[in-house]
Amino acid sequence: MIPELGHFALIIALVISVVQAVVSLVGAAKNNAALMAIARPASLAQFFFVGLAYAALTHAFIVHDFSVLNVVQHSNLVQPLQYRITGVWGSHEGSLLLWVFIHSIWLVALAAFSHHLPQMMISRVLAVMSLVGSGFLSFLLFTSNPFERVFPAPLDGNELNPLLQDFGMIIHPPLLYIGYVGFAVAFSFAVAALIAGRLDATWARWSRPWTTAAWSFLTMGIALGSWWAYIELGWGGWWFWDPVENASFMPWLVGTALIHSLASTEKRGVFKSWTVLLAILTFSLSLLGAFIVRSGVLTSVHAFAVDPERGVFILAFLVIVVGSSLTLYAWRSAAVVSIGRFKWFSRESVLLLNNIIFLTAAMAVFIGTMYPLVVDAFGGGKISVGRPYFDTMFSMIAIPLLLLLGIGPTVRWKVDNWKRNSKVLSFFFISSLVLGMLIPFLVEDQLNIAVGLGLAGAMWVASTTFKELFSRLSRGASLPLSYLGMVMGHLGLAAFVVGVTVTMTYHIERDMRMVPGESYDIAGYEFRFQGVKKIQGPNYTADEALIEIWYEGKKVDDLIPQKRIYSDFGNPMTEASIDVTLFRDLYAALGEELENGAWSMRVYYKPFIRWIWIGAGFMAIGGFLAISDRRYRQTVTSRKRRRAGTNATVADNVA
Repeated sequence: MIPELGHFALIIALVISVVQAVVSLVGAAKNNAALMAIARPASLAQFFFVGLAYAALTHAFIVHDFSVLNVVQHSNLVQPLQYRITGVWGSHEGSLLLWVFIHSIWLVALAAFSHHLPQMMISRVLAVMSLVGSGFLSFLLFTSNPFERVFPAPLDGNELNPLLQDFGMIIHPPLLYIGYVGFAVAFSFAVAALIAGRLDATWARWSRPWTTAAWSFLTMGIALGSWWAYIELGWGGWWFWDPVENASFMPWLVGTALIHSLASTEKRGVFKSWTVLLAILTFSLSLLGAFIVRSGVLTSVHAFAVDPERGVFILAFLVIVVGSSLTLYAWRSAAVVSIGRFKWFSRESVLLLNNIIFLTAAMAVFIGTMYPLVVDAFGGGKISVGRPYFDTMFSMIAIPLLLLLGIGPTVRWKVDNWKRNSKVLSFFFISSLVLGMLIPFLVEDQLNIAVGLGLAGAMWVASTTFKELFSRLSRGASLPLSYLGMVMGHLGLAAFVVGVTVTMTYHIERDMRMVPGESYDIAGYEFRFQGVKKIQGPNYTADEALIEIWYEGKKVDDLIPQKRIYSDFGNPMTEASIDVTLFRDLYAALGEELENGAWSMRVYYKPFIRWIWIGAGFMAIGGFLAISDRRYRQTVTSRKRRRAGTNATVADNVA
């Protein structure tokens, strides 16, 4: 009866969610403290019952309860325990339950860590969160029941997709969903502020740490997804511009603009309309990602192949969320007026241009992702928008973005004097440009403008970031965690740009036919093929090759790529083997067995590819540093007292 208990818990959670939303909104409208007080305990109750349902499904997977259809379709008797647990989110129904569970975690966290906020405001925020949760709980119960029974129960089930049986897929989906769902908090704060008609700097300060936390988790989720594709799919790439990859990238781009816009609204009272619209758009793109993955409109290694009718539910939910929030925005348009003023050369101007660039990038991805789907839906046939389009668009967008990132941290709020910074910035700009162009010339003895611009942009961002950091240290200014988070984020982006630029230009790929005893040289490394042997895994058999790596007469490492056949899947699966250092990867993937004992082999030399994920890690750490700033843990009263006793200088108003 445990699956029935889980199903019943979801029904109770839906009822509580609806009641909480209605009662909290009514209580806030009537300023009724008793009704508003229901919000927090109701949030805890939702978390309890959704958590109970999630635990019930996890239990069914662990104990091999093949009377549950979801378990039958994604688990069998020989599947290792860790992949039975992660098999919970290996299906559409289970992953949607994970989505709802993470939503309940955000909800209870918001209720627990918001006691310093006004009761009326937090009641509205939790009510909007509950309305969003009600939509997904309804979707789960009415179209995607994860506890559906099968009778008679089979003796064994079908194995989880082998591509999902990887460490990366244990961590990647939860982190991605934490980011996706976390943007519902920013959306809820924006909608609650619109309902109240109060869009001052206060609501931006309240929502900023939650938004930054969601952005940081999404950054880690996207990076881990890229890393998983690199090591698991055997093609040696880190980003394919797959529609599902793009579905996570779009809210990240707009979310990046949002966290910068929130900083402007909090500090200067500007960009109110930008900030509200970005909060709505970011969460709407998260819902669009759910539609792309779950609607059945495309086939992808990342997507859930489900009945397209389920996509209609998400599409309707997306229309309701976007339509109602934009209607509310139009109704409160008089309140969405920025009171701050600024000159053309100021930090506000830089951040405004920053927002425009990120939105342009998101629009480019949106068009490239949705255009083929729209054409196909209207009977125009199958078309594709591939890497050349995306690479060209982002090459053009990256140049002005990197230029602004170098200028932004050095410019003051409201107004600044160009002459104050022009000499120093000109020195760093010219130095970065010269060094950036010189490095590829020294490496390949010819001028490579694309590589030179990429490296120059990265050095420009890093040098100006360090310049401002040392400047603050030299004058004894404070270094709040929010400022250090910005430093980490910008340095992370610089490292990311170096990784992308170098690995895309200088990587080497070879498809070879090799017999045991043969060797092949790539980038000065000798790949010696020693042979292939059969091995037995817990739920698969594999051909495992042994390749020795030698460099300048010394053995570096052994690579052991595999070709696996899982018990329930007839198609062989590639398991790459990689020798890793900070500055290069040596990558080998085993192909098919050929005649006369020969094997096809694909090997790669990937310089600086680790910098891509190191850079993403720095960006995520920067976000977590920013939300650790002490001012986000202070009550409204203590903040007012501190401001009354402190005269903050303009130079220290940088974080």
